[in-house]
Amino acid sequence: MSGHNKWSKIKRQKGAADSKRSKVFSRIVKEITVAVKEGGANESTNARLKLAIQNAKGANMPKDTVQRAISKASTDGASLQEVTFEGYGVGGVAIFVEGLTDNNNRIVSNIKMYFSKRGGNLGTNGCLSFIFDRKGVFTIPKGTLNFEELELELIDGGADDIEITEDEIIVTTKLVDFGAMQKKLEALNIEPENAELRRIPNDYKKVDVDVAKRVMHLIDDLEEDDDVQNVYHNMEMTDEIMEALG
Repeated sequence: MSGHNKWSKIKRQKGAADSKRSKVFSRIVKEITVAVKEGGANESTNARLKLAIQNAKGANMPKDTVQRAISKASTDGASLQEVTFEGYGVGGVAIFVEGLTDNNNRIVSNIKMYFSKRGGNLGTNGCLSFIFDRKGVFTIPKGTLNFEELELELIDGGADDIEITEDEIIVTTKLVDFGAMQKKLEALNIEPENAELRRIPNDYKKVDVDVAKRVMHLIDDLEEDDDVQNVYHNMEMTDEIMEALG
């Protein structure tokens, strides 16, 4: 039985990983589509498309998938609309949702349903502007990089914060310094695994494990929606909560 249970866990883990990978690819394809619609199919003259392609590489998206997305966006008449939603989950946790959709009524209806179902409340756009700051976040594979030498270069490029993990260097910049950091990394011949603008909370909400689980149910619902690109929250992820959430 132990072998059977182990295989069941492996299958569930693989399924979750495949599902996450599929969602990441879908988000990148949508970002490529919007970028091409806005600035054309030439990445050398379209900064947003160049960034999307760079992130596709970091996610190990096949080149032919990227090219198909660019070609389709160039010829397809369908357009995607960028939308945002702001609200609170249980316990007063702030939640900010970014979406790309071809059907505004659908995403509005779905987001309202998720918040209502999970005990949250949608607010008006701008109600969380005092909680989240938009910042640039660059994830760089550590590899054989000499951090002591790199640190000064990153600071010169506009790094606001530098975090070192076992495998990565995570660099945060102010919104206005995002482009400068891109150019600095290009000059250093460093290709980030991911580079994007994120909404970073400047105030964190402390909740207990039970509330955290309920908030995560809402966040999971939101992230699984095909029209949703990113979900941000300001819940303080303590070790106890991380352990409870697995």
